[in-house]
Amino acid sequence: MISIGIKDIIDIVLVALLLYYIYRLMKESSSANIFSGILVFVLVWILVSQVFEMRLLGGILDKLVNMGALALIILFQEEIRHFFSSIGTRRRASFIMRLVRGKKESAVHREDIMPIIMACFSMSKQKVGALIVIERSVGLNEIVSSGDIINADINQRLIENIFFKNSPLHDGAMIICHKRIRAAGCILPVSHDSNIPKSLGLRHRAALGISQKSDCLAIIISEETGGISVAEDGQFRLRLTAEELERTLTTEWE
Repeated sequence: MISIGIKDIIDIVLVALLLYYIYRLMKESSSANIFSGILVFVLVWILVSQVFEMRLLGGILDKLVNMGALALIILFQEEIRHFFSSIGTRRRASFIMRLVRGKKESAVHREDIMPIIMACFSMSKQKVGALIVIERSVGLNEIVSSGDIINADINQRLIENIFFKNSPLHDGAMIICHKRIRAAGCILPVSHDSNIPKSLGLRHRAALGISQKSDCLAIIISEETGGISVAEDGQFRLRLTAEELERTLTTEWE
């Protein structure tokens, strides 16, 4: 007689959650069909080896499984990096990182936020496209190195000049680190999430992509509509008002 205890139930639930989480990551990267095929193969392998005890076919499948582990790492190396990156960018992990670093960032004040808000709404009225990424706990040095170093105080006029339509830096992203404009014209990873509305353009996909890989805040101004949005933790907040943007930056910029 098989007895199932609380530990076994917890074990089953955790495995189910892990598989579901992996499936979601695969779906975002268009690898869901491959993941489903792997699950079917594992199921057939278990049936052949453990249930029906077919020695010859089971032995062949055993060899394939042993060789397949390395092949899976090579095949899904980007998804594996995304998996561990997504774990490390959650709030709890970020809190642990701050504890390990042993220093606390100075508080963000209204005077740090208002130049960004004023610039965003000025560009929104003129329908000037912009993408501003605010670093939090996870560093963005790799992204910063892809653009031009600015290293200036946060200033409304400077932000608007960088994203002016004839500016050579207006197509890239601006990176703000430690309350300073660190770089502009930076290249961001683009999200391939199939759930992104078709009405949202490349700036929105880039903002979502960097928010999936770090704990940053990404502010997007649509060149077509002038709408202001924020991407955080792989989610959008669309069509924000001035008050909503100020509240978001005040509460989330840590």
